[in-house]
Amino acid sequence: MTCSPAMSDLKSLTDIQLLSLIKADHEQAFEEIYARHWKQLYSFAYKRVRSREVAEEIVQDFLTNFWAGRHKIDIRSSFEGYIYTSIKHLVLNYFAREARRNVVFENLHRVNSDEDNSTEQVILLHELHHVIAREVSYLPVKCRSVFELSRMQNKTNKEIAAALGISEKTVEGHLSKAIKRIKMAVNVLLIICISFI
Repeated sequence: MTCSPAMSDLKSLTDIQLLSLIKADHEQAFEEIYARHWKQLYSFAYKRVRSREVAEEIVQDFLTNFWAGRHKIDIRSSFEGYIYTSIKHLVLNYFAREARRNVVFENLHRVNSDEDNSTEQVILLHELHHVIAREVSYLPVKCRSVFELSRMQNKTNKEIAAALGISEKTVEGHLSKAIKRIKMAVNVLLIICISFI
């Protein structure tokens, strides 16, 4: 019976050797991969999304998926090529979600315009507006203020931080919390609205 390598021994292994152990459910090998690559992956994601919280979420999603799908991983090139390509895909998915969300917000402003929208679309967009307004009203006071300054008054995170006397990181945290809550509440309506756009 072969003994599992000690944590100190893992540091001398290559990424591909660690991957073989991870496929055999070796949690310490996964922890070594995590420690070895987290900072670089975070930096790679942050340069593209320019948000600490989003970058952390993207890297965490990758690592969670990496562990969950460890038995099916098949790397045909380099290990680093695989992980950075995976992060790129998650970044693109993030931007795609943001683009869809922004389209919906833009269409909310068109509801009261002179455009010839169908009755069904107007109803759906009014309902979406109602749900968003309701969820915003349920947010804690500071969180709601941050969201309204950002989305209603188009203030930058730096401007919001200065206006409210908080850090930019705190602003990012409030925005993330608000958006997550709103996304959960309007998910079904969002899908319906997108089908009409």
